[in-house]
Amino acid sequence: MGAIAPVRRISKTRKRKRRTHYKIEVPGMTLCPNCGEMKLAHTVCKACGYYDGRKVLEIKTKEAEEEKVEEAKPAKKTRRTTLKDAE
Repeated sequence: MGAIAPVRRISKTRKRKRRTHYKIEVPGMTLCPNCGEMKLAHTVCKACGYYDGRKVLEIKTKEAEEEKVEEAKPAKKTRRTTLKDAE
């Protein structure tokens, strides 16, 4: 008994013809009805946080985070400032 092997070699053209249908498809993108940004279909909008007309995510902005940090942090005295003040 012989080993199982193809009888003939598959040519490059035949192989490439078969593989023409293996390609990457463009994802389904839609416009967000709330803000107008492009988003993936059936997902929450990353720009505004809305899905199906309802607010689902609370989107944090950089400006809002900076304001919260400034309000929460009291002014710190560093070693350099205390040494300068002592002189």
